[in-house]
Formats: sequence, structure tokens, C-alpha cells
Amino acid sequence: MKIRNKLIIIYLAITSVLMTFFCVVIYIQSKDYRKAEFKDRLRKEALSAANIYFNKKGISPEVLKLLDRNDFTVLTNEEIVIFNSKNHVIYESGEDGFKIQKEVLEKIKAQKEYYWVDSKHEFIGILFEKNNQNYVIVSYAIDNYGLFKLQNLRYVLIIGGLCILFLSALTGWFFVEKMLNPIQEIIRKIDKIKASQLGERLEVGGENDEFAQLADRFNQMLDRLQKSFLAQKAFVSNASHELRTPLTSITGQIQVSLLADDSPEDLKKMIQSVLEDVKQLNRLSNNLLDLTSLTSYSTNSNLSLVNVLDKMSRVRDEAIKKNPFAHVLIKFDFDEEEIPELLGNPPLLYTAFYNLIDNGIKYSLDQKVDIEVRNTPQDVIIQFQNNFQNITDEDLNNIFEPFKRGSNSKNKVGHGVGLSLVKGIVEMHLGTIEVSKPDQDLILFEVCLPKR
Repeated sequence: MKIRNKLIIIYLAITSVLMTFFCVVIYIQSKDYRKAEFKDRLRKEALSAANIYFNKKGISPEVLKLLDRNDFTVLTNEEIVIFNSKNHVIYESGEDGFKIQKEVLEKIKAQKEYYWVDSKHEFIGILFEKNNQNYVIVSYAIDNYGLFKLQNLRYVLIIGGLCILFLSALTGWFFVEKMLNPIQEIIRKIDKIKASQLGERLEVGGENDEFAQLADRFNQMLDRLQKSFLAQKAFVSNASHELRTPLTSITGQIQVSLLADDSPEDLKKMIQSVLEDVKQLNRLSNNLLDLTSLTSYSTNSNLSLVNVLDKMSRVRDEAIKKNPFAHVLIKFDFDEEEIPELLGNPPLLYTAFYNLIDNGIKYSLDQKVDIEVRNTPQDVIIQFQNNFQNITDEDLNNIFEPFKRGSNSKNKVGHGVGLSLVKGIVEMHLGTIEVSKPDQDLILFEVCLPKR
């Protein structure tokens, strides 16, 4: 079912319940008011007849009956009966001879006033005291006028309620249609947006309502999707180029070696060159796999307690083993008993630390990297500093972009993936990484990892 129909049905259901409740309350109140009003009139008629009967001795019962019948305020089929203390009728305004049960007379005497209803008539009985004697006065009649008004009110409420519901359905459909028009417009525009047309955007409009917010959020999502698609396209293009280069080199060297009659020494040199290319290709493949698989890692999965100093020492030993002339110094400003630990993914943190140290050794003039570890109650802050070779501000701004290599990396082996992988690993651990130039010849990477 469409939202439009659901809204209209819900609107009609709420209106129906409220209208029914309103009509029922009005009808019940009117019914109770009619009953109270007619009961009061019956009481007044009974007391009036009793006062005339007991106080006007000059008036005979026949004349009193005539007055009762021709009174302008007389009720429909009104009858007044007076009983003495022995439950004998001493006065009756009509000739109907309506029987009043003895049990009813006893209730009147006990309650002093008793009201009851039969199929047509409404009765009221009053205990009247005169000359130290108790009399029972019963007055009854039919409230044709009140019942007619009540019946007319019932018809008005039913017909009026149905008309209001019908009008509510029409107005509800009109307003719901008008309110959902922006959604229809958004749907039509979304249908036109294809994978090749991610540059299209929805019109937000001037009003700051929920529909404008929805369009704005959708445009933001399109921005992220477009950026992701462009990044993926650039990644595939750059990765293909970076993979093609070593593969072409390996293929060329092997083809030349097969065509030429090389000596064993030359073959050995060729194999060593191919081996270096294979190592670079293997490292590039691993970095690419790590970079593309970061999105599959959860920030709360595969976590364990990582000793930062221990992990950093192992990374330093591995980096020095690969670069024997490198100097990596680790400094910390806390007691050895306060070893900084954090929850993280050990293999990924190892990769991030290794790439930062290896990058510092590779581009440092003296192959020296200074590392400082600071321990705070909430975070572990690690700084990697080395003297860098002629890095420009533009290179510094793009240093974490994948496959972006600076102008000083022409003679350096690499593919421009390591630092972008570091940034992804740090952000996966809910941390931050910043790069700055504290001096003209120095570059500083600061990694802040929350302990969580």
C-alpha cells in the first residue's frame, strides 16, 4: 500500500474516532439533560397539583381535574395520582386508572422521591407531608417533544458526521497529495540518475522542511558515491599501471634473455633483477590487497591489546634488517612500568608503523628516523620525524592520496600506496594522522590512536 493511501486511511480513522466520540458525548449529554428537565417538570406538576388539592378547599376534585386538563403547561398524557397513607387513591387527574404497584409506593416512601420509566411513560413519585400525614403523589407523562428533539439530534449527528467524514476524505486526499508532491518529484529525478550520470543533483528548494533535508542528504550521498566511483576508477587505472610496469619489465628481461646467448653470470644478474621486480610486485600486491580490504574490517572486530613499545621495537628491528645503514631511535617520556597499550588490530598496526618507518628511511638524507611515543589517559600519540628531501607544499597536501608520488621520488622505489594505507589503518582505529613541516628540512607525522 502506498504511503498516500496509508496517510489518508490513518487520517480518516483518527477523524472517525474523534467524531464518533464527540457525537456520542453530545448525544449522551443531551439525553441526560432531557431526562433531568422532564423529571423536574413532572416534579413541579405533582407539587403544584398537591398544593392546589390540599390548600384550596373550595375547589371540588372535578374542577381540579378540569384545570389540570386545560393547563397550558400540561404534558402529553399527563396524569397525577395522590395516595393517602394507606395507599388508597384520594385524587386522580385522569380516568386511565393506571395501576401503581404497592412495591413502588413503598420505594417512594422509603426514598422520599423515586423516578422510573416504562415503555412509554416516565414516572416520578414524591412523598408529601400534610397535617402530620404522609401522602404519595405520582406524576407521569410522555415527553413527546423532548424525545422528538433527541431523535432529531441523533439524525443530525449521524448525517452530519458522515458528511464531515466525506469532506475530511476529500480534504485529506488533497492535502496528502500536495504534501507528497515533493516526494514524487524526488522519485522522478532519482529514476533519471544512472551510474554514468552521478553528477546530477536534486533540487533542495528554499524551504527547510523534511523533504528539503531528504534531498540535501541524498545529494550528499551522491557526492560520496561519485567521489567513491571516481576514486575506484582512478585506483583501478593506477593499480593497473603500477602492476603492468613490473610485469612488462619481467617479461622483457626474460624474452631478451631467451633470445640472447648470455653467459651464466649475465643470467644470474637477469634473475636477480627479475627477483627484485617480483619482490616489488609482491609488495605492491600486498599493499593493494590491504588497502582494498580495509573496508571489510570492523572497528570492533579482530581487536586485542597491543603493546605499542613492543610493536614499535619489532617494526624497527625489521626495518633495520632490511636497511642496515638506517638509524631508528625510539624515545618516550614515561616510566617503563607505564607501557602504553591500546585495543587494535596487531597486523594492521604493524603494517602502518612499518610503512611510516620505511618511508622515513627511504626519503631521509641520512636514513635516520626519530620516533617519540607519548602516553595520555585517553590516547597514545606517536611522532615520526626525519629530514626530508625537497618536499613541496603541494606534495605535502597530497601525501596521503593513493598512487600520488612527490617530485622527490623519481629515483626511489615505490608505488605511492604505503602512506594512503597508513591513513586508512589509523582511521579504521578511530585515530588521526597529521603531517607537518616543523622546519624547512624536517617532516613530522603525528599519529593519535585512542585507547578505547
